[in-house]
Amino acid sequence: MMYETTVVPLLLGFLEGLTEFIPVSSTGHLLIAGHFLGFENSGRTFEVVIQLGAILAVVHLYLGKIVRTVGGLGHDPQARRFAASVLIAFLPAVFAGLLLHDFIKHILFESQAVIATALIVGGVVLLLIDKLPIRPRHLDAERFSLPMALGVGIAQCLALIPGVSRSGATIVGALLMGADRRAAAEFSFFLSIPTMVAAVGYDIWKSRSEIDLTAVHEIAIGFVAAFVTAIIVVRWLLSYLGSHGFALFGWWRIIVGVAVWIALLAG
Repeated sequence: MMYETTVVPLLLGFLEGLTEFIPVSSTGHLLIAGHFLGFENSGRTFEVVIQLGAILAVVHLYLGKIVRTVGGLGHDPQARRFAASVLIAFLPAVFAGLLLHDFIKHILFESQAVIATALIVGGVVLLLIDKLPIRPRHLDAERFSLPMALGVGIAQCLALIPGVSRSGATIVGALLMGADRRAAAEFSFFLSIPTMVAAVGYDIWKSRSEIDLTAVHEIAIGFVAAFVTAIIVVRWLLSYLGSHGFALFGWWRIIVGVAVWIALLAG
């Protein structure tokens, strides 16, 4: 009982914080881990709510910049432009998510084969992106053009498929449009705040009849674990991408995806 109510939620919360902002798909990892650990919860309440812990980590780390941007909307053109770029990048996933929500949650989220395949394909993409002769032209996440932000937002729609990775799709999209790695990652972090808040809020609303909040102890453990781990990972990722590529994440995805396929084929 202790394992099911404390250790498993702690492991899953740690996994959420570890994988939410690196391009390996936190959703895919959570669903796979929950499946093989036998962790069941009504309406996916646990997986949905602990994502808020990861979101809070980004808000905590970038609180000063967020406050300056919001405070400058009335008088600072650069603040308004940055806010507009995040909003424009956010909108494509809103429309796609509203249109495909039920199909994604009840069909794709239940398919371990879809998740494993998406992990492998995404891993190959990350290995290839390191080989492309991309010359960065955009070095500041706060100065992305509006068309560039829209392109990143369209790329984010791919992450509606579990296993693709929201951060992976947005970072790769920004890189292909000329952003350097750090700027691409930072824009992905900022975009995650409205995207994940909206996704979690809408998912809770749609699944309100299925939600089970009786396991508050489990949710609290997972939430705190995700928050603390995400703070460490975001700080590390910005430093790591400054001098390294995406091979680590690409091979990680491929290994996990292949392992899941082997497990599924073995029954």
